[in-house]
Amino acid sequence: MRSLGDNKLKINIIGLGYIGLPTALMLTKEDFEIVGTDFNYELISKLKNKSMRFSENGMEELFEEACNRNFRFTTEYEEADVYIVAVPTPYIKSSKKVDASHVVDAVTKILEVCPENSTIVIESTVSPGTIDRYIRPLIDECKRVNLAHAPERIIPGKIIYELKNNSRIIGVDSEETGNLIKTIYQSFCEGSIIITNIRTAEMIKVVENTYRDINIAFANELTKICREAELDVYEIIRTANMHPRVNILTPGPGVGGHCISVDPWFLVGDYPGLANIILAARKINDSMPEYVLERLSEIMEKVGINDISRIGVYGLTYKEDVDDIRESPTLQMLSIMRKHLATGIKVYDPYIKEKVVENQLFDFDDFVENVDIIVIMVGHKQIIERQDSIRNKIIFDTRNVVGIEGAYHL
Repeated sequence: MRSLGDNKLKINIIGLGYIGLPTALMLTKEDFEIVGTDFNYELISKLKNKSMRFSENGMEELFEEACNRNFRFTTEYEEADVYIVAVPTPYIKSSKKVDASHVVDAVTKILEVCPENSTIVIESTVSPGTIDRYIRPLIDECKRVNLAHAPERIIPGKIIYELKNNSRIIGVDSEETGNLIKTIYQSFCEGSIIITNIRTAEMIKVVENTYRDINIAFANELTKICREAELDVYEIIRTANMHPRVNILTPGPGVGGHCISVDPWFLVGDYPGLANIILAARKINDSMPEYVLERLSEIMEKVGINDISRIGVYGLTYKEDVDDIRESPTLQMLSIMRKHLATGIKVYDPYIKEKVVENQLFDFDDFVENVDIIVIMVGHKQIIERQDSIRNKIIFDTRNVVGIEGAYHL
């Protein structure tokens, strides 16, 4: 295994999505040879034409610099010193266990080309023990390769900032591997880098996202309790948080994204009967899109509107001011509606430029003009800045982001 003091280290990034591409761009700033690999031919073609499929603060500048440094994109796996695997890890809905197939496929292909004593770093979030169960056996029967787990810890909207500033965990089998991978990540990471074993690193990442999911579930359950008790949940949370040891999160229409809405299921699947609070939290958060529909039905009845085509849903992404729609509460809600043959509701999101759902509009003014009720599912800056233009509408603000008198809330 070459050290950084020898010839230029070659790193092959596997998976050029929300994690892999920004990580590769950060590494191209240093004296590494970086190759990005993805099986998606359309994506690779776009990247070769200097076009990214998602935008982030600071990414365009990094991307331009990387292209000028001959950062290469390919659908092929190449011989390298280090491989960083950043592919999806969904969960199996029937068992709630991690679906490690994408990671297994990536590692299998790496082993076909990698030299002896190279290093494979798994960045994808996996359940504790996944690498021992699925990855290590592949390596043991093939060739000597070093393993590491360095789970990503970033969020869309702040990817570049958090890659630079967040602390990192690196799980390894040996001190030598730990020192090499730490040095690579230190080339762009200014946060603390903690070295531990692989299973501990797996657990830490899953626990982080599970902790947040539980806190969100508490806020959402409190919302339902306060609705029943005819109390203002936002006032209660705001005042309770004045206590120095209380920090209740903000309730919302559900939990989306590829981390918080997915990772806690890994523990539920692997530890049935033990992950009781985690399971309850997942059920509460998954129930919120349907709860939004129940509240919407109450509001429609109260204001005397029964034409669903006059309802507008604002926001398709899973969080504000990003273009990421993975597991978004809006998509979950629309799926529930389709099951009940309820169609015709209008949808608009300023960050989604291509059609992803039926009755999707692409002009804000056109959207506002053609609806009577606006359901705010995402608190994009646009809706906050342009709230004067919707004051004459009936507003159902599930995010509590506009200060319009008479607006309905969760």
